Amino acid sequence: MTERGGIFAGDDPFAIARAWLKEAEKSEPNDPNAIALSTVDGAGMPNARMVLLKDIEEAAFVFYTNYGSVKAQEIDASGAAAFVMHWKSLRRQIRVRGHVMREEGPQADAYFESRSLKSKLGAWASEQSKPLNSRAELMAKVAKMTTQHGTHPKRPDFWGGFRIIPTEIEFWADGAFRLHDRFRWTRETPEKQWEILRLNP
Repeated sequence: MTERGGIFAGDDPFAIARAWLKEAEKSEPNDPNAIALSTVDGAGMPNARMVLLKDIEEAAFVFYTNYGSVKAQEIDASGAAAFVMHWKSLRRQIRVRGHVMREEGPQADAYFESRSLKSKLGAWASEQSKPLNSRAELMAKVAKMTTQHGTHPKRPDFWGGFRIIPTEIEFWADGAFRLHDRFRWTRETPEKQWEILRLNP
């Protein structure tokens, strides 16, 4: 077992990730749970964008989106995704790669219900990633959704979660003279034990 201590200590990478995020919530001014999510299209061309991570479970990372969006379509086609969380205030980052499955059940319903009314109506109104003629057109669609769904809109069938089940997690922390600390956790399947390696900076 690779010798680790301090902020890298522990046998559960998800617990370490939750601890780092909790610490970042005290120092990051905006969206400490933001991740740069990467997917790949059918031609092998990569895509990246910022989304908000909503949960770190016992064995997965969860975010929510419109299933008609480009990212969702690329995830559905490949079954895989990667992301990085970077906190400037802590000088740390976490990189994750893994397989992805949808979260369309009660957990997705509960998260949608927790959102603000405007966010719920926005989810109904936006055909995410599709061309839009003007902002006025979008606002008109929001008004239409308000009339149709009222103040308690249900989660749309085209909107829900994705659960990233990692095969690789890397924890990185800034070091003096650019001699950073890096620990990579890997496993072939969720049933197997993690292998941990210290990497050169």
